[in-house]
Amino acid sequence: MTTLMIQGTTSDAGKSTVVAGLCRRLARRGVSVAPFKPQNMALNSAVTVDGGEIGRSTALQALAAGVEPHSDMNPVLLKPQSDQGAQVILRGQAYGNMAALDYHAFKAEAKRSVMAAWEALSSRYDVIIAEGAGSPAEINLRANDIANMGFAEAADCPVLLVGDIDRGGVFAQLVGTLELLSQSERSRTRGFIINRFRGDIALLEPGLEWLTERTGKPVVGTLPYLQGLMLDAEDSLGGNSSGNRQGEDTFRIVVPALPRISNHTDFEALALHPGVEVRFVGPDRPIPPADLILLPGSKATRADLDWLRHQGWDAAIRRHLRYGGRVLGICGGFQMLGAAIHDPEGLEGKAGSSAGLGLLSMETRLVAGKQLRNVSGQLQLDERPAFSGYEIHNGISAGIALKRPLLMCRNGEGEPLADGAISEDGQVMGTYVHGIFDRPHACNALLHALGMAQPGGAVDRATCRERDLDRLADAMETHLDTASLDSLLDR
Repeated sequence: MTTLMIQGTTSDAGKSTVVAGLCRRLARRGVSVAPFKPQNMALNSAVTVDGGEIGRSTALQALAAGVEPHSDMNPVLLKPQSDQGAQVILRGQAYGNMAALDYHAFKAEAKRSVMAAWEALSSRYDVIIAEGAGSPAEINLRANDIANMGFAEAADCPVLLVGDIDRGGVFAQLVGTLELLSQSERSRTRGFIINRFRGDIALLEPGLEWLTERTGKPVVGTLPYLQGLMLDAEDSLGGNSSGNRQGEDTFRIVVPALPRISNHTDFEALALHPGVEVRFVGPDRPIPPADLILLPGSKATRADLDWLRHQGWDAAIRRHLRYGGRVLGICGGFQMLGAAIHDPEGLEGKAGSSAGLGLLSMETRLVAGKQLRNVSGQLQLDERPAFSGYEIHNGISAGIALKRPLLMCRNGEGEPLADGAISEDGQVMGTYVHGIFDRPHACNALLHALGMAQPGGAVDRATCRERDLDRLADAMETHLDTASLDSLLDR
């Protein structure tokens, strides 16, 4: 077994993308490979084959490797609930809520889960491509580190450092990061990857030569900026917006950018639809006219519902419905549509109850023990299109609105499950299931039910992912020193 770790000079330097590309490159050569992220902080997550929960970017890397996502691939997942606290997921299961200082003290125990998961993966795969988090040079977080060099030292694996040239200052990023590492950490850093380069490589070569002379480390390659690459993100909303599309027939969707928005990858298929404009509306921004208001998932549903009200979305939604608009809620957004949300145990914040938007006759109670499952079935629309997706939630909803479900699911055992609701007038819909837009037929049928006159043109999200992963692996074959990579992997 061989482990190679990819670390970055900053968050969003391109670590996740590089790991995905390396996994796909190795899988295409027939190598048994798996991704590994010791610790991740993200609100986009996926359900694993063993009934756990991991970061969505790691699940994408598993897809790139041609293997089922497993909870061992991301043993520590932190899901922020506030600026100072998060839910801690250990090896796929909720462990509890912790303040930042409490988690810092807990990291020594978390490290045992990290190393046990890595050892379990190592027994099943020949190569592990590990991904760091943030930057290894975050001095205040180095004690008991499990996300970057702390893991690399414990696993005794080589490291490649990624810097993002698109944001500028890439040489300062790389040299500065290296300078802040310990001697042993600098020694295990075997080289650099420069990411998102645009232009003539000849203009960059003097800088690359200087970097190698200055540090004694080779530049393993310079990856180009790949326009239009759309892979599942950890948290950034950038890839989910489709910009300002024009045209009389454009179907306009607005989404409130909730402070604790989760699984916004739900909207990537919509952003790729040629007839749809998706716009995320942040705080203190005017709410534009739209055909559909889409309420997304949330890791702190009651707090985000308070934020909606403070921003005037409740009044905007009522006005939108009076003029014939439609509303769809997914997961936490679905819970907001009901009459009330109860959190007696304080699972997502302070214990208590909140009035919902009152658009569906139901109430939700948050209970310990998440629903974590992959599902498939049929939307309860005219054509009964097939869909597939997944559930990640604490809430249990009840009320007469659920007698008109939006979809019928089958769980892993094949048992039928009704989910979601459709209001009597058809203007308001909701579901707990993420990913319902990913299949083209289901996406078109759902958009039609939500008011789009001619919805044909939806993309197959799975096909797009596969295409982009192959494109990424092709770029790595072309622009990286594959001999140096293979020597690090003993291939």
